[in-house]
Parts: sequence; C-alpha cells; structure tokens
Amino acid sequence: MSDPVGLILSGGGARGAYEVGVLSYVFGELVRRTGKVPRVDVISGCSVGAVNGTYLASVAHEPVSGVESLVDLWYKLDFSQVLAFGLRELAFLHRVWLGGARPQGLFNAEPLARLIAANVSWLSLARNLRRGVLKALTLATTKVATGRPHVWVDMSPHTPPPRDVGNQIVMRRGAIRAQHVLASAAIPIVFPLVDIEGELHCDGGLRINTPTSPAIHLGARKLFVVGLSHQRYDGDPPAPGAPFLFGKMLDAFFLDHLDADMREIQRINEYMSMGQAVYGPSFISRINQEAKARGKPERNPVQTCTVRPSVDLGRVADDFLGEKRRRVRADTAIVHAMLRAIDVGENADADLASFLLFDEAYVHVLVELGRRDAAQMRDEIADFFFGSASPS
Repeated sequence: MSDPVGLILSGGGARGAYEVGVLSYVFGELVRRTGKVPRVDVISGCSVGAVNGTYLASVAHEPVSGVESLVDLWYKLDFSQVLAFGLRELAFLHRVWLGGARPQGLFNAEPLARLIAANVSWLSLARNLRRGVLKALTLATTKVATGRPHVWVDMSPHTPPPRDVGNQIVMRRGAIRAQHVLASAAIPIVFPLVDIEGELHCDGGLRINTPTSPAIHLGARKLFVVGLSHQRYDGDPPAPGAPFLFGKMLDAFFLDHLDADMREIQRINEYMSMGQAVYGPSFISRINQEAKARGKPERNPVQTCTVRPSVDLGRVADDFLGEKRRRVRADTAIVHAMLRAIDVGENADADLASFLLFDEAYVHVLVELGRRDAAQMRDEIADFFFGSASPS
C-alpha cells in the first residue's frame, strides 16, 4: 500500500487563484499525460486554502471534473461576490478600530459566506469522508480570546485520531461547516470575526498558514504543498504609507511559514537518515516502538513536493492597479475608491491589493501562472504522485 498523501493549501486571499491553477494542472494536464488520477488522503487548508480545500474535499469522489468546476467558479468571481463595501460599511467603519458589540470588518463577509454555502456540497463532503474516499479534512482558525490556533478535523470513521499534537495547537473533531471555512478565511480588520460555538475566531493564517502538522499527525507520509509567496522584498521604500505596511504585515503573517515548515521537515528527515546510517535500517521502527509504548505518535520521514509562484504576486497585482494599466472593475464608486486607496505604487509592490483583488482578469493571470509553474515541475510532480522517490 502506498504512503498516504496530504494536500496542503496555504492562505493568501485572492492569491488562492494560484492554488486553483496548480490543482488544475495536477487534476487536468497531469491526468491526461499519465492516464492516472492523483490520490489525496488528507486535505489541510488555511484561510483561502480552507475554501479551496473544502470545495476539493466535497468533490474528492470525482476530482477531475470537480477541479474544473472550481476553476470555473474562480473565473466567474467578481469583487462584489466576495467583498461588499457600501454606505453601511462606511457608516460603521469606526467599529473596525474601536470595537463594539457586533464584530465588524472593513468589508461585509456575507457575500463570501453565501458563495461558500452555495457552492460546497456538504452532503458530498460527509459522504466522501464516511466512505473513505478522503481520510480527513482539516481547517485552521485562530481563537481571538487566546490567540491559540485551532485545527478543526472532519475525518473518516476509519481514520485513527491524531495524538499528542502538543500544547500550542487545539485540535477539535467534528463536522466542518460553512462557519468554520468563513472563520478560517476571516482576515483580521478586512473581515469581521466569526462566531463558532459561542467563541470568536478569525483567520488561521496568523499562526498556521501552511498547515503541514495536522496532515502529518493524521498519517500523511507525503505532502504536496502549494505556497503563495515568491520571495520577500528586501528593499527599503521611501516613507511607506499604512496600506503598504499593512500589506507587508499580511505577508509576514500569512506567507512566511512555508520555508520554516519545510526546514523543520527536512531537519527531521535528516535526523532519521543519520539514525539509520548509525544504527541500521531498523532505527525508525525501533524508535516508533518506544514512542508507541510511551503513548506518543510515530515519527517517519516525510516526502514533500512544493509548488510556489515563480514571480511576486504583489507585483502582478500592481499591474492591475496602475493608472496606465487595466482599471479594476467595481460595482460602486466607494469600492473603486477603496481599491484606488490601496494602490500605493511603492517599488511596484501591491501586496495588500494582491490579497483583496478578487477580479476576473487578475484571477485568470494567477490561475495560468499556477498551471505554468506546475507544468515546469511536471516530472517531479508525476514522480511524487506515481513514482517511488525517496524523501529529501
């Protein structure tokens, strides 16, 4: 039996279109090239990755046509379908900064909630887990009162529950619903907080943006990871304004976890490789026997394959915000003014806009970029899903 595969989908707002492009290659062109459909056992998503991951889990029984539908859904997105900003939001804007009895964000999240509820088949999601088509779906949120990350786990009845995940993460088992997805995608300040079982939660990307750990604890021995960052800009912009700084802050919160996670996995793999070199091939099975005796989870090498943008998505967004570029389509003058306000144009970075630019043309560019970047790794990806490469 082949090793269980975990699909890891990161957070990043509108940048999630890039994830869809990568998935489109994996369940489209790769299938046509090889005649095989990649198997995924565990899906772990955070923020927009939770939206894409939940949708994919609901179509796991027919992933090829399901991913085609996901692409179509993103292609039809318009700013107003995801973010609503009008006179009501303007009137209560002070609550974003001062707080109040009702959670408030810059934008109304109701359009996004309706989008999630209308397009995810919750019946199919439950059926796929019950029948073992998928072993588990996990989403990450951040509990506002404590700042602790919460991982919500919806799993097959035949999947062993995760053990000893540590004190930093709270794992909560149960059926995942629209409010969990909405909370995972609730970028602070941008969206209002979301009530889950009487507790306020927001975007899980604040603490776990690349949720590799939940998938590993659920038995994944191979991780296919889609990142949403290219590389950090090291220049020093002249007198950066608040939108520029907020965009960089979102970068730091949401996009800097991938490299750290990959380094940690590589460190553990190297440790196990050295143990085998010194103590022989039985090293891993012996330490796992001891772990089992102590009630601890097993540890095994983890093979990874990571696809990430070949260009800076903040600079891609800037192409759609410049005066000489295509102007962003919006339904109201207020929304248009809001988007123009985040077009700071400093050093060709538009990081904040890259999170919020749910625009058809921008989405098309990111989907095609994801397909192209995945195609550049066609042999590595094919070997990951269908070959027998060793962890590295």
